Amino acid sequence: MATATATAPRRRHAATGAAAGEWAAVSASGQWRAEAIGKHQLVRRTGLSARDLRALDPALSHPSSVMARDRAVVVNLDRVRAVITASEVLVPGPRDPSVAPLVAELRERLAAAPTASPAPPRAVSDGEVGKDGGVSPPSSGGGKVLPFEFRALEVCLEYACKSLEHETSMLEKEAYPALDALISRISTLNLEHVRQIKSRLVAIFGGVHKVRDELEHLLDDDDDMAAMHLSEKAAFQAASQSSRFDIGTGLVEIDEDGDDDEAEAEQEDQGSMAFMPKIDELESLLEAYFMQIDGTLNKLSTLREYVEDTEDYINIMLDDKQNQLLQMGVVLSTATLLITSAVVVTAVFGMNIRIALFRITDFNVFWEAVGGTVAGAATLFIVAMFYYWKNGILR
Repeated sequence: MATATATAPRRRHAATGAAAGEWAAVSASGQWRAEAIGKHQLVRRTGLSARDLRALDPALSHPSSVMARDRAVVVNLDRVRAVITASEVLVPGPRDPSVAPLVAELRERLAAAPTASPAPPRAVSDGEVGKDGGVSPPSSGGGKVLPFEFRALEVCLEYACKSLEHETSMLEKEAYPALDALISRISTLNLEHVRQIKSRLVAIFGGVHKVRDELEHLLDDDDDMAAMHLSEKAAFQAASQSSRFDIGTGLVEIDEDGDDDEAEAEQEDQGSMAFMPKIDELESLLEAYFMQIDGTLNKLSTLREYVEDTEDYINIMLDDKQNQLLQMGVVLSTATLLITSAVVVTAVFGMNIRIALFRITDFNVFWEAVGGTVAGAATLFIVAMFYYWKNGILR
């Protein structure tokens, strides 16, 4: 009984570890570790919902998306799946050969970039409006360092764009020679090769188009870009809680003095504050990769047009061959008809009947009959060909 009781928790622990997925946690300094994180642990750690986590499941089909949440950004761009927080990046399945390069790229880029904690943004009241409708946090002198979530997002975007561009380049190197070979010689092998290339083209084109649409959607939505400022948002929330605590303490003292009007005014000022970060840096970042993915999409569009032009040319060639076969069929049918007519004449002469022509004994009419029959069939054939040519049936 004691042994069974002791092994039961171990079994439950093993089952929990088996059910938990393996994630790579990459910190801001480039250090990483592989962790077995369960679904509920991940929800508590990132603040995401179960619906958001389903977008990272490779077994499920989800469109490309970059979703900004309260404490994290969910990145699902073609082959790039990651959860970005203000302090770390979580990548599912780090031991997968297709995921390992992304983890290595994150480690290298995040370790090379300097780290800096952004200053908390200043709250914007109803009467204060900046140049772009908001006020940016005060920046210190010198070059401004991007927040951690932006640097991680940049690595994910660059990896996705480079992967799609590499696949596009490889497809171009294989597609153009195969299409030229099909034009020079139409064969079953060449047709099958082009069919496979077209299937890959459709798949890559769909992936690139989805990534481009998602970046365009982000650029058009200022609220989504503002929600992706995780570091500034956390600093703003901390400052808001501290300010709210100070105001609450002041309200108690004012209530003791009996001055309620000033407390209500301060409360209204506090409620009018809003988190409004500058989105210029993120917008420039997204525009750069939008232009890159748009260039890749243009390459694929050009390749697709070349494939369609090749298909049209092949169809024209096949139609021309079919017309030639039809013309040959007309010629053979006409020749068969006239030869059959000559055979009918020969059959008539071969019948066991008495006609006046058989009574002529002064000369042999065999060659005259044969020559007349052949000459008549040839004359009718020439007349038929001329009629076909004149009416456009034959070229």
